[in-house]
Amino acid sequence: MKSAYLTDIGRIRPVNEDRVQVESLQSGFYLAVVADGMGGHQAGETASQTAVEQIIASLQSVHKEMSIGQLEQSVKDAILKANHEIYTIASSQDQLRGMGTTVDVVLAADHFIIVGHIGDSRVYKLSEGNLRQLTEDHSFVNELVKSGQISSEEAIHHPRRNVVTRALGTEPHVEPVIQHLYWNEEDILLLCSDGLSNMVESEDLLRILAGENNLEGKARELVRLALEEGGDDNISAALLWNVPGDQEGKG
Repeated sequence: MKSAYLTDIGRIRPVNEDRVQVESLQSGFYLAVVADGMGGHQAGETASQTAVEQIIASLQSVHKEMSIGQLEQSVKDAILKANHEIYTIASSQDQLRGMGTTVDVVLAADHFIIVGHIGDSRVYKLSEGNLRQLTEDHSFVNELVKSGQISSEEAIHHPRRNVVTRALGTEPHVEPVIQHLYWNEEDILLLCSDGLSNMVESEDLLRILAGENNLEGKARELVRLALEEGGDDNISAALLWNVPGDQEGKG
């Protein structure tokens, strides 16, 4: 497996409240986490950083002998532990009160992935030339789209498109969405914050991910295009490429 990740402050925000990390675990799994913090300077940064650190620490103990159900529960437990930690910190410090973060987690083996999701950061899978969004946005505009009140095209420019309906750390209890999915050799996973997905059209995501660049080049091109399209938010991308074991490492 190969991996790459990149984050950028963008052109407008004063600080980068996104955090992104990819780890190769001793168990042989790859772990990717993207978090997009909210709550303003320091608060958003604290929430996203805490989420990434807590989730990575919690999942160090997973191993290949665990069942799919046990792995799903491990990812869920890691997210819930991070939620508790963020909520506890926010409740004890006035300047951090109300902070929260989105989070996407992918625990990847050779033939399957476990995906954990809260918020409007996204996970995509490129397989045999087709790009599929694996997660559903927990957002105000997505609820409007699902109820037929606005179109998908209208959602892109809706003034409340950044309002999330579910986040990590804003409430004492939260329900992450956990999925078990299969992937094949040569498939590519993209985890990204909405600073990327709001700026870059699906056709361009597909073109870049399916292009000739190596994995790090793909990450740079995704961020470059988001900046070119306005860069009005922090931008983060993590990529996992399912290639044979003798090709492991950075892409």
